[in-house]
Amino acid sequence: QVQLVESGGGLVQPGGSLRLSCAASGIFFNFYAMNWYRQAPGKEREMVARITSAGSTNYADSVRGRFTISRDNAKNMAYLQMNSLKPEDTAVYHCSAKGLNGVEFWGKGTLVTVSS
Repeated sequence: QVQLVESGGGLVQPGGSLRLSCAASGIFFNFYAMNWYRQAPGKEREMVARITSAGSTNYADSVRGRFTISRDNAKNMAYLQMNSLKPEDTAVYHCSAKGLNGVEFWGKGTLVTVSS
């Protein structure tokens, strides 16, 4: 059974930092690209960051330079380090694992609220 479990969300002041974690089980983690998406109330889901199985990364323009995605294949973990947070970063953040065959698995998400 595939499980992706996000953690690390919470309330943070503008300018602050959070580190999100995604624990994966039930997949051969090394073969999957790991992604972070977010969905704010009333808005469409958007891709925030992606890291391939080889470690290549890309980011949404809105977070480039502030967020860093990483992975630890030995621990089946993916991370999203978020710095210089802004109120517009408030959203539910989901991780996903996408295989070479296009099959994608999703976590339930963790809420990030950026507010003073």
